[in-house]
Amino acid sequence: MPASASTDPGEVSDLDLVKRSQSGDTRAFDVLVTRYRGRIYAMTYHLIQNETEAWDLAQEAFIKAWRALPSFKHDAGFYTWLYRIAHNVSYDWLRKKKIQGDGEFDDERTEHRIAAGAEATPRGDPAPDAAMTNAELGQRIQESIAKLSPEHRQVIVLREVEGLAYEEIAALIPCSLGTVMSRLFYARKKLQEQLHDVYETSI
Repeated sequence: MPASASTDPGEVSDLDLVKRSQSGDTRAFDVLVTRYRGRIYAMTYHLIQNETEAWDLAQEAFIKAWRALPSFKHDAGFYTWLYRIAHNVSYDWLRKKKIQGDGEFDDERTEHRIAAGAEATPRGDPAPDAAMTNAELGQRIQESIAKLSPEHRQVIVLREVEGLAYEEIAALIPCSLGTVMSRLFYARKKLQEQLHDVYETSI
């Protein structure tokens, strides 16, 4: 990987860093790596549910991005472009391992109308003995998310963990806005089924 950069990542825009990287400045690319490695790792981990492999795939995504950088046309944001590379790397890994999620769903056949503000995580304040309860709840939520198909796991992470808007998710994956909403609806429904006791006590 490129050598460490002395530049403060907050001082330089992605566009400037990409242009410098395209000119062969490895330190500029290292700033981009530092800026986005946490988010890329989080995405790969939530998709494949394997910590060691997720780090390897994140690194592979950055290596591929570095090699493909000369062809980057600036018609999308750098993170959107990088995310798609990491997405493809992760799905290649999943196909090779033949990992299947629970309850595959045909996005095109759904007839649901999804409210933009629908909940995806349990509501309500934690119980008084919150330390252990929250740890157990967090573990249950992670296990439930892991049972979703990669496609539905992905939109839940982008929406609920990264806090992206529907339009941003559609641009990142990429897919239609309707597909994003139907996948979120289905993922939320599956989580509610698996965590029904939590939802019932939180209302």
